[in-house]
Amino acid sequence: MTFKHLLLAASTTALLAGGASAETLRWARAGDSLTLDPHAQNEGPTHALQHQISEPLIIRDQTGAMVPTLATEWSPSEENPNVWVFKLREGVTFHDGAEFDSEDVVFSINRAMSEESDMKELLSSVKEVRAADKYTVEIETNGPNPIMPNNLTNLFMMDKDWAEANNAVDVQDVEGGEDTFAAKNANGTGPYKLVSREPDVKTVLEINENYWGKDEFPMQVTEIVYTPIQNAATRVAALLSGEVDFIQDVPVQDLGRVGETAGLDVRTAPQNRVIFFGMNQADEDLTTDNVDGKNPLSDVRVRKAMSMAINRDAIKQVVMRGQSAPAGMIAPPFVNGWTEEMDSASKTDIEAAKKLMEEAGYADGFSIQLDCPNDRYVNDEAICQAAVGMLAQIGVTVNLDAKPKAQHFPLINQGETDFYMLGWGVPTYDSEYIFNFLVHTKGNDRGSWNGTGFSNPELDAKIEALASETDLTKRDAMIGEIWEVVQDEQLYIPIHHQVLNWGMKENVGTEVDPEDSPKFKYFTMN
Repeated sequence: MTFKHLLLAASTTALLAGGASAETLRWARAGDSLTLDPHAQNEGPTHALQHQISEPLIIRDQTGAMVPTLATEWSPSEENPNVWVFKLREGVTFHDGAEFDSEDVVFSINRAMSEESDMKELLSSVKEVRAADKYTVEIETNGPNPIMPNNLTNLFMMDKDWAEANNAVDVQDVEGGEDTFAAKNANGTGPYKLVSREPDVKTVLEINENYWGKDEFPMQVTEIVYTPIQNAATRVAALLSGEVDFIQDVPVQDLGRVGETAGLDVRTAPQNRVIFFGMNQADEDLTTDNVDGKNPLSDVRVRKAMSMAINRDAIKQVVMRGQSAPAGMIAPPFVNGWTEEMDSASKTDIEAAKKLMEEAGYADGFSIQLDCPNDRYVNDEAICQAAVGMLAQIGVTVNLDAKPKAQHFPLINQGETDFYMLGWGVPTYDSEYIFNFLVHTKGNDRGSWNGTGFSNPELDAKIEALASETDLTKRDAMIGEIWEVVQDEQLYIPIHHQVLNWGMKENVGTEVDPEDSPKFKYFTMN
């Protein structure tokens, strides 16, 4: 049976038994959602919480397949190839009882296209969004966009009237430190309603009894208590003691301990995410290095040498306990445009790296600060610590500054870091998403996470052309050409593809979502 069929069977069983039993699921992970504003941050844990409360037109289910949600069907217009037509689900209400319709979709997509939105790159090809009727929305793009629906799976719909009534029309400026009503309150159409929200402490959700899909999904989780627990040992102890039922990030050193504990289970799967280092190659002089008057990272030989100094196999074996896949490109294998040849391109070669450093004029090396999160990725700080020792072998003295993601990410967005760790998932499963956010020149609704300062107008034009190229063979060739530049320029230092390790009580029924975004309406509690 397919996973969808299993879900339907589970749902039917529950209904025949007189409805799903009331079950509280206590959920923990290393870091909290950064905000409840659905368009303010394009960040995994933020989307994961939002998926319980709000919904996009289309989602990826627990297997990664695209399935109807607030839209029941979508297709290119027969009259205009630049237009995608979405038929909306009728009879859907927001948590406050307000009706969902095309007016809310038009408002939400336009809001997500605004300057402060962290989702605008996904909509960079959009010319206009309009309501054809109460339950039909048309998205017109600048030229035919073959993958427009792929860009909408994390684009959440808001109630236009609710936003206007609560001064939440504008997207929250998270990097600027703004606090808004939408940052701590929510009114979605999703399977769970917000009961209380204490950022970085606890968030409580309860089942939405009026959810449109209540009879379509198991819906056996009726209350969610979400607690961020940054400390890995504390997080595991909470699972072992029964204080929590489900943790998304079992530390690799505790996989055996959790898996061998009676009543607990560890479920593992490759994640659609790659971890890498970014380098500020654009500034004439760096802030955190000891080289006066020039920028060592602007020399591609230095960037290549630093990549050669990283021993990805050692990180896999020692830091990750085998739970990673060394990477040679900043695209996971799930993504259109990934190739095995490019992904195996990163080789450790200390002598060759030293020679490149000498050719670049840095035989004696230099010092620089590495900014790293300590509550976002699997063993993020430990990876950075390992890199410190590896880079020292070629004379690069690294001063590590690790901090929570809420303080780390703004450094990248605001161009205030010279050398940094970042992880990137690709919900569209297409390279265009990577290029729009990480490669394109920053500005003009693209490049918001390009902290490298890299800018190539010719490459920008190729990236922009991907959105309207309908000849998929030609489009794939264009993607390959862009990757050649990214690889040749060593824009980033790929480290590895993450592996997901979810730990849970054995009665919790779910598959591991490659997006690391559990959707609890699918969960069973046997």
